[in-house]
Amino acid sequence: MLARIREHLSRARPLRKSGTAPGPPPYSASLPMLSKKMPPDRFERMKIVAVEPFILHVPVTGQEIADSMHRLTHWGVPGVILVTDTGLRGYGYSGTHAHLPTDRLITGFIEHTAAPLLLGEDPAEIDRLWQKIYRFPPAQWVGRSGITHLGLGAVDVALWDLKAKAAGVPLWKLLNAGAPAPALEAYNTDGGWLNLSRERIVANAKRFTQEEGFRGVKLKIGKPDPAEDLERVAAVRRAIGPDVKLMVDANGKWTLETALAWSPRLRELDVYWIEEPLWYDDIPAHAELAARSEVPVALGEQLYSYYNFRDFIAAGAVRFVQPDVTRLAGVTEWRQVADLAAQHGLPVAAHVGDMMQVHLHTSLAHPACAILEYIPWIRSCFTEPATVRAGTFVPPREPGAGTTLVPDALERYAQPLR
Repeated sequence: MLARIREHLSRARPLRKSGTAPGPPPYSASLPMLSKKMPPDRFERMKIVAVEPFILHVPVTGQEIADSMHRLTHWGVPGVILVTDTGLRGYGYSGTHAHLPTDRLITGFIEHTAAPLLLGEDPAEIDRLWQKIYRFPPAQWVGRSGITHLGLGAVDVALWDLKAKAAGVPLWKLLNAGAPAPALEAYNTDGGWLNLSRERIVANAKRFTQEEGFRGVKLKIGKPDPAEDLERVAAVRRAIGPDVKLMVDANGKWTLETALAWSPRLRELDVYWIEEPLWYDDIPAHAELAARSEVPVALGEQLYSYYNFRDFIAAGAVRFVQPDVTRLAGVTEWRQVADLAAQHGLPVAAHVGDMMQVHLHTSLAHPACAILEYIPWIRSCFTEPATVRAGTFVPPREPGAGTTLVPDALERYAQPLR
């Protein structure tokens, strides 16, 4: 397994040497960036003249999916369109379980708290606006994570979408200083849900790898009896053979004792990583598991700040770092976390579910990224949907962050804001 991890790291792009040691990151551009420095802004000044929240509820594959903690029929897309005086429109969104009352909390924050702080501002000043919203005292008093962070994340994505559109390039190229796109391997999660039968997940895995060209698949685990999980994992491993990556994801369900007991069996099946094996916030338990298990621990989708990641990494509690622009308040903080992981020699595999449109750009632009999850639930909502060909993602070509909605997405899936 360690050899597989070294292979992953060798496929990641080499890092520039940074002359600045990792310092206390103040959620700002003053954090040392190992990703390539962008050229100076040469854009026409713009002004934000309207902030337009929206909520979409999009059906998931097969009408229902489930993991060990959640069961969904739709994916929620609470988001925002930032309208400028030049006519450019920036689109940003978050990802939820399509629970309308909590989706409305996110868009309510955007409409009533973020919007007054954004109107009249130049959207190119992303770092300053991020700080302005994050450190707005009434919001900081009730926030710093949760609803306010998800709302800020949607705004931040929209700002980066505007910046890339103003530059006339896709976001990955803006962040990567115009360098060519590297190969970004894709693995498919959308056939290994816990509510599907063993026969179904086997058939899905064979189709993904033998017909569609994916080089990795991920299965959900967390059945009441871990032995059933193991039988399902073993059946998929037999079906896909030894050369395809196989990941598992417990979504925080297992206890440390369960994970320690069953990890050796997962190791025998050459499981590439175990994702969120334990409750999300338990750093000591993850650190003990990481030290005692030969199956690498992957986590990050439930962490809300750079400092959460810093503490997990410092404790040796994670091997694959999985930041998500949803909870990390956008591209700005995602890049800081990715740089932190790279400084510690850890590979980054962004969580998707379903932020694939944005994470495709951030992953193509960051040297610690060599692999990305594929979940296709909301692809049809966008003008340039994320696409996989021969096992790798196709680099987007449209200017922006890949978040521009097709005209009928709102007509098909919009939910009332009040």
